[in-house]
Amino acid sequence: MIDNTTTDRVPQDGPLLFGRVLDGKGGGRKITWQQVQGWKPASPDEVLWLHLCRTVEGTYEWLQDELGIPEPTAELLTSDQTRPRAFAEGNALVATLRGINFNAGAEPEDMVSMQLWSDGNRLITLRRHPLQTPRDTLAEIDAGRGPLDAGALITSLTELMVHRMNQAIVDMNEHIDLLEDMDQDDHAEEMLAKIASIRRNCLGLQRHMGPQHVALEMISREAPPWFEDHDRREIAETIALLRRFLDDIDISKESAVVLQDELRARSLASSEHATYMLTIVAGIFLPLSFLTGLLGINVAGVPGTDDPNAFWGVVALCGLLLVALLVVFRRLKWL
Repeated sequence: MIDNTTTDRVPQDGPLLFGRVLDGKGGGRKITWQQVQGWKPASPDEVLWLHLCRTVEGTYEWLQDELGIPEPTAELLTSDQTRPRAFAEGNALVATLRGINFNAGAEPEDMVSMQLWSDGNRLITLRRHPLQTPRDTLAEIDAGRGPLDAGALITSLTELMVHRMNQAIVDMNEHIDLLEDMDQDDHAEEMLAKIASIRRNCLGLQRHMGPQHVALEMISREAPPWFEDHDRREIAETIALLRRFLDDIDISKESAVVLQDELRARSLASSEHATYMLTIVAGIFLPLSFLTGLLGINVAGVPGTDDPNAFWGVVALCGLLLVALLVVFRRLKWL
């Protein structure tokens, strides 16, 4: 899925893609980059959420100067080190998560990353490539039914990110079902290429989503106290869903392997049958070739050279030899 709205393009004035101040009731108001500077909550229920493009110049310095984020953490939040991970740093939660890339020309295993930092009053999410998950949560907030606090906002983002895996898994299963219905004799090469692509997708998803499973468990276990018990329960549900999706990927991969093995077995059987038939034909015609070659040598003493009926005698002899060979092969159950 591609987000073409102007608010998610690379910003021209600062790194802000969009920002909201949550009111603690499910809604939120817009906030500009100028208003972000020196922001303080007007009430205990307010939470600031900023979604930034981490490649914009000055983002690294702003994280340190405005939010007081330590230099190593600020570097992690703006770097291309996108392996999923999570840890608590004082009263802040820091995480890198990955989602499926639905941008044009991308394969499912081409993941896009989202870094986040939150101290309970502020949540900063950062991305390099367009990512639909934050926009889905933003739509819920603008509709007045979004998360109430920072913990709920983090659980909403992680849940939506994991849920979007389901579409890629469904698509792969549908492709496998279509491949199983195809004529294996006429489309074997095409089917093998598609199966190889599906297996690569499964392996890519497993390679990237396995560490995400560990990162979510770290959030559930080590998040600061402002990440409440109900947030931990929500994260636990998301972890269970991710496990189920990983199991589904295993099943898809095994289904692709079974179909691939079946195609290769049919191809091998067909090749062996062709080789067998060629061997039988060679076994039949080898004695005939020997006989005709022997009679065709250009030396004196070949019988029948002066007899006009000798040719038909040789033909009859070859016919009898052919019949004898067929009977023998039949008795040996080679035919």
